[in-house]
Amino acid sequence: MLAASRRWRGEGLDIGLVPTMGALHAGHLSLIEHARRENRIVVVSVFVNPIQFGAGEDFARYPRDPDRDADLLRRAGVDAVYQPSVAVMYPPGSSTRVHVGGVGDPLEGAARPGHFEGVATVVSKLFAAVEPDRAYFGQKDAQQVAVVKRLALDLDVPVEIRVGPTVREPDGLALSSRNAYLSAEERVAAACLSSALALAASAYANGERSPEKLRKALCRRLEAEPLARVEYAEVVDPETFRPPGSLAVLAVRIGATRLIDNHDLSKEFPG
Repeated sequence: MLAASRRWRGEGLDIGLVPTMGALHAGHLSLIEHARRENRIVVVSVFVNPIQFGAGEDFARYPRDPDRDADLLRRAGVDAVYQPSVAVMYPPGSSTRVHVGGVGDPLEGAARPGHFEGVATVVSKLFAAVEPDRAYFGQKDAQQVAVVKRLALDLDVPVEIRVGPTVREPDGLALSSRNAYLSAEERVAAACLSSALALAASAYANGERSPEKLRKALCRRLEAEPLARVEYAEVVDPETFRPPGSLAVLAVRIGATRLIDNHDLSKEFPG
């Protein structure tokens, strides 16, 4: 991968990287399109990263469909797919981990200890392997984006972090590979996340600025759904991920499936 990247760079071509864990959907494809508009070369990495999954999480059953992914990537016209094995990424004796403090500590960082260390470590390794000019991430994983931006800034990594908007189903549900876990009944129930965000955005547009009142508005809608169990619902600053702020962030279990979503309340909710 690195040899190919340096060959392209020697030819004066700029490189965009779209990191993924596979099980590709329209959200990933929108990031690839974004990268294609801004770079001569587009690389997509496909790697289900074991060290960002905690004990008891879904690493073993995380959706994998390599044949479908390969077909989608061919049709999207990517220039290279980087698909390393776990043994290549973490050979025997591998022990270094990258910790991003501050923004990586609350919310997802607290709910999933070690998760962002796994993310920061694998992103650092992908940047080293591909040496991209730009890397593309989705707004759905807003705290992950903030962690990666902090990583690049603090470690002087010469990669521009580009963020694509959340892609949603017609009923507002954010696209996620984990949506495949939902039963038909759970899929209907999962729309409560986006409807809660839409209600909070409406309250914000009508002048509400109290983080606590906005948080309660989120929770009222989520708790009205019998299949939903709220892990957190907060309104935070998009850089620190601590209140106060205007970014509503959610983590909700629908049955056994954990879903996250977010929305900047200062903007009208789409749809």
